[in-house]
Amino acid sequence: MSGNLERLPRQGLLLLAAISLFWGINWPIMKMVLSEIPPLYFRASCLLLGGAGLLAICRTGGNNITVPKGQWKSLMSLSLFNIIGWNVPAVYGVMLLPSGRAALLGYTMPLWSSLLSVWILGEKITSRRLVALLLGLAGIVALMGGSLQGMLQAPLGVACMILAAWCWALGVVLLKRLPIAMPTTALTGWMMLLGGVPLLFIAIPLESSRLVVPSFWPAFGLVYNVFIAFMFCYWAWNRIVLMVPVTVSSLSSLVTPLIGVAGGILMLGETLGWQEILAALLILAAVGTVSLKR
Repeated sequence: MSGNLERLPRQGLLLLAAISLFWGINWPIMKMVLSEIPPLYFRASCLLLGGAGLLAICRTGGNNITVPKGQWKSLMSLSLFNIIGWNVPAVYGVMLLPSGRAALLGYTMPLWSSLLSVWILGEKITSRRLVALLLGLAGIVALMGGSLQGMLQAPLGVACMILAAWCWALGVVLLKRLPIAMPTTALTGWMMLLGGVPLLFIAIPLESSRLVVPSFWPAFGLVYNVFIAFMFCYWAWNRIVLMVPVTVSSLSSLVTPLIGVAGGILMLGETLGWQEILAALLILAAVGTVSLKR
């Protein structure tokens, strides 16, 4: 399939719109959830419940959920980077940074995926990718560079989000490099389960003493994450990645960070300064440069 938005099927366009909206507003929602639910328990719950739900839906629909022989190693690699490598650093990044700033850093993913695709998938190095890299790095500098004090206050949060974005990017490329012959619903469900089990075992000794019965809004956020952000959005995302080239699937990230910033302002009262505006423009310019066809 040609790598441009016009050639994306109608189903893909609808999935892109849904992902941008649902994942975008989830950044401030996660901030609310993490105010009462420990991060590893939060992510483990989302992954285990979401993964089990997807496998149940797939099996109820009469589809085979058995992992093909010899594919477990590939499946574990996909889960490591797409699920654990993204979700664990990202959830700590959201705790340490304003949700909008975390979203902007997280959605540099298309920048890194385009560069990794050169190495792993054998795509050619082009001047557009170099321009995109410079724009993306400039956006990160603008985001961190409001003041020296701001940089010193949350350098770990910035590092977490960049690590999360890089892991997700590698996961996207590996999803194309290591195809597994099974329905997208089953593939996504297994990836979630494989990522959720180790997180639960780590959370039990580290976070059990911090567990409390959450109030309404954090509980609502947990339910939203399980059914919308994980079960639906992860399924939709994997379907798009498998449907089109890496650079096209990256288009689904264009609007998401802006919705995340807007959601943080409206839902959490986060401030919007010139640094966030400049960073948003630079990062979107980077993603657009590397993703959009001439």
